[in-house]
Amino acid sequence: MTDIIIHCLIALLLPPLLLGVITKTKAAFAGRVGAPFFQPYYDLLKLMRKGSVFSTTTTWVFKAGPLVTLAAILVAALLVPLGRHHAPISFQGDMVLFAYLFGLARFFTAIAALDTGSSFEGMGAAREVTFSCLTEPTLFIALITLARMSRSLQLSTLLTYPTPAIWLAAGASMLLLVVALFIVLLAENCRIPFDDPTTHLELTMIHEVMVLDHSGPAFGVILYGAALKLLVLGAIFINIALPVTTGNSYGDWLVFVVAMLVLSVLIGVVESVMARLRMVRIPQLLVGATILSAFAMLLVLR
Repeated sequence: MTDIIIHCLIALLLPPLLLGVITKTKAAFAGRVGAPFFQPYYDLLKLMRKGSVFSTTTTWVFKAGPLVTLAAILVAALLVPLGRHHAPISFQGDMVLFAYLFGLARFFTAIAALDTGSSFEGMGAAREVTFSCLTEPTLFIALITLARMSRSLQLSTLLTYPTPAIWLAAGASMLLLVVALFIVLLAENCRIPFDDPTTHLELTMIHEVMVLDHSGPAFGVILYGAALKLLVLGAIFINIALPVTTGNSYGDWLVFVVAMLVLSVLIGVVESVMARLRMVRIPQLLVGATILSAFAMLLVLR
C-alpha cells in the first residue's frame, strides 16, 4: 500500500518539476539565471484560476479533448512501474492497453484541434498524426523485444526485467533500445530537435499549434498532461537504461526521482547544443529509431 501511495504522489507531483529543470538547464547554457525550478507549478495554478474562452464554432469535442487526454495519460501512469517497483495496475497484456491509451490521448488532442475549424490547427494535427505513425512502431517494437526477453506481456515484469547481468549478456540489444527510446522520448514530448515547445513560428509548429485555442484551466490541463507524459516515457527509459537497485524500497524511490531529474538535465543539454531539424529530416530520424529497435529485436531472436 505504501508503494502505491508513493507511486501516485510521484506521478502527480513530479511532472511539472521536470519541465522546470529542463528550462533551468537551458537558461544556464544561455548564460541566464532563468525561471525558478517551481515556475511550472505557479503557471499551472495561475491558469487554473483563470476563465476559459470557447469559440462558438467548437462543440463538446473541443472541451473533452484536454480531459480525455489527461485521463488516458493518468491511467497509463498507473500501468508503468516507476523505478524497480511494480505498478499499481498490472496484468498480463497491459502493454497493449498502454499503447492504446497513448493512441487515445493523441486522437482526442488531434480531433479537438480539428473541431475548431481552423486550417492552421488542422495542419498541426496532420503533422502530429503523421509523425506519431513513425514513433509508435519504435515504442511497440521495443516493448515486444523486452517482452520476448522477459517472457511476459506485463509492463511491471518486462520493464523491471533489465538488470546489470542482462546488460552484460545482451548489451548490444539493450544499447540499441536505449538510443531508440531516447529518440522517441524527445519526439513524443515535442522537444528539440523534433519540435520546440516555446516556438511561435507558424510554419514549424507541430504540437503547440494544436492547442492555440485552448485557454485557462483547459490549457493548464494540457500542460500538465504533457509534463505527465514526459514522466511516463521517462520512466520507461530509466527502467531500461538504469537497472539498478539499492536493496531498500525507499532508496529505490530516491534513485528513480534523482534519475528522472538527471534525465531532465540531459534533455535540457540536448536542446541547448542542437538546433531543430528541418521538417523533411524528422521522418528520417524517426525511421532510424524504428530500425534500431528492430535490430535490437533481431539480436534477441537470433
